[in-house]
Amino acid sequence: MRTISRKGLSGKNLGYFLAGFVEGEGSFNVSLRKKADYKVSWQVVMSFNVSQKDPSILYLLKNELGCGIIKTRKLDNLHSYDVTRPEDIITKIIPYFSRFPVVSESKKTNFAIFCEIASLMKRGEHRNFTGLKQILTLREKLNEGKGRTRKYGIKDIFPD
Repeated sequence: MRTISRKGLSGKNLGYFLAGFVEGEGSFNVSLRKKADYKVSWQVVMSFNVSQKDPSILYLLKNELGCGIIKTRKLDNLHSYDVTRPEDIITKIIPYFSRFPVVSESKKTNFAIFCEIASLMKRGEHRNFTGLKQILTLREKLNEGKGRTRKYGIKDIFPD
């Protein structure tokens, strides 16, 4: 076993370190927002986020990925690194974690679903009802398990 100091992290070592960190603390998500002025009345929002009490690794992630924002929740001083810009998700987040993959089956599954949804959105499928239903069907499998809560689900948009 080899110990790697964070001070000496760069290149591949940094990539694998950050992928390991995201493995435990990161999340690939897809949410919905009601938008009356949209053709399908819904906006699909992809997001990658990591939350921590200590923001140092979040700044390391932000610098390495070259996108996103870091916010601090006033209630409990929790810091969050968030990327929601579709172009950044497609051109920075997905390629990075394709190069430095997560390891666990659940995180790999979530990342694969996230990539599939990103591909559909890149093609504009979120702008029609057929594509939106396809995205929401995939989203139902994303981050499965206890504690998952969503404001809107597929049944809210497609009740049949």
